[in-house]
Amino acid sequence: MSLAVKSGAAGTAAARFAAPAKLNLFLHVVGRREDGYHLLQTVFRFIDYGDELGFTVRDDGAVRRVTELAGVPAAADLCVRAAQLLKERASSRLGVDIELVKRLPMGGGLGGGSSDAATTLIVLNRLWQTGLSRAQLQELALELGAAVPVFVFGRSAFAEGAGERLAALQLAPAWYLVLVPETAVSTAEIFSAPELTRSTNAITIAAFSVGQGRNDLEPVVCRRYPRVARHLEWLRQYGDARMTGSGACVFCGFETEAQAQRVLSELPADMRGFVARGLDRHPLWSEGN
Repeated sequence: MSLAVKSGAAGTAAARFAAPAKLNLFLHVVGRREDGYHLLQTVFRFIDYGDELGFTVRDDGAVRRVTELAGVPAAADLCVRAAQLLKERASSRLGVDIELVKRLPMGGGLGGGSSDAATTLIVLNRLWQTGLSRAQLQELALELGAAVPVFVFGRSAFAEGAGERLAALQLAPAWYLVLVPETAVSTAEIFSAPELTRSTNAITIAAFSVGQGRNDLEPVVCRRYPRVARHLEWLRQYGDARMTGSGACVFCGFETEAQAQRVLSELPADMRGFVARGLDRHPLWSEGN
């Protein structure tokens, strides 16, 4: 998707822009730094389902979220924080009204807030004519959270460190059935759990193949959140189902959309989910420089 308005045109509303979800095809906790951050290895893949954002440039410098979001005050919203950070670092005199269409659940492990922040950085970099490179945007993204840089990076990626060291991967086409338990998992709670395994052996990008590894957070989440465990158990009837991120969402990959839709049609009445196609690149890849 390319930007639909003239860059820097105050008062002109842009089209809505995608903020896609991500899946962690595996997630290993391989250590812990002295500052408390966990050292991870994971593979990120985007899917063609997510939030959408609209941006209206303002000439008075104000940054506002014009959409109400239950439980998330505007000042704490990552997309608002992203706009303010870019404005400060680029010394822009412009502002923006941000409209948010929220589809991704909070506490679901799909990266909704991180993706919203990245889309904000990418789009406003063009609309405000700040001229930052993709690498510079990734540096800003890391200040907002370890999961934000990959959305600016914009490609399927093998990630290390706290999730910010990224190497592009080519993945086979796939369709995913994602189940969304009606519960929100606290990432901080799971990473601070004493029973969490923090010593999984590291692997190399050359050794990675789809289906390899596991999600080290899964056993902890399943013990503490029975709904996640139930969804995962049900989905494992049909393939190598896994949890994404720190949960609560779980997913299974299929070769065709028809296969994924067939399993979705068998979903129990008290569960919900969706089918989405895996993406090789972020929908705003061409805007990231």
